[in-house]
Amino acid sequence: MIHDISILVQPGTPEWPGDVPFSCGWSARIDEGASINLSHVERSPHVGTHADAPLHVRDRWPASHELPLARFVGPAFVLDVVRAPDGPLELDVDDPRFSGCERLLLRTGRTIADGVFPASWPVLSRETVLAFMANGVTLVGVDCPSVDERASKTLEVHRTLFEGGAYVLENLDLRSVPEGRYELIALPQRLYGLDAAPVRAVLLPP
Repeated sequence: MIHDISILVQPGTPEWPGDVPFSCGWSARIDEGASINLSHVERSPHVGTHADAPLHVRDRWPASHELPLARFVGPAFVLDVVRAPDGPLELDVDDPRFSGCERLLLRTGRTIADGVFPASWPVLSRETVLAFMANGVTLVGVDCPSVDERASKTLEVHRTLFEGGAYVLENLDLRSVPEGRYELIALPQRLYGLDAAPVRAVLLPP
């Protein structure tokens, strides 16, 4: 079974407050006499499921076209933290469930998939992030809008991951995905010089 864990992007899909929302229109329509239907879109790359690039948090760090594809393909573990309180989350990285974990995906339940931008969500503490990276984690994905808290100005989790050579997926749709091991395919679109790239993300059986 293939789990499509990408947010459906359409007019009204919640953007980060103050960011550019998704909009679309038609440049040509067959029913208006054109030979083809031709559409166009405007959006922030952070609307819907996306990969942040290191440039998002620091000038002259790698941009969207430099995201390493290998980080976004391979074994992943979906962890259910729906009952966790909002704010920093401490996890026992020695838990046997995480053995060999390279890509950790958090199902928080605070998702934009239902059409509402959440007020808050749980995030990994910096100490937990460092411990996971020391154990081989190279990507953290979340179903909420950010790996950092909504009010964060320092984006400490982003910076910690990028400084350690790990990467970020945000706005996944994990509502129908049980906790467990999967194979992740989440290739970022090859866009030049941006701070993020849209992703079509799926999970396959391991």
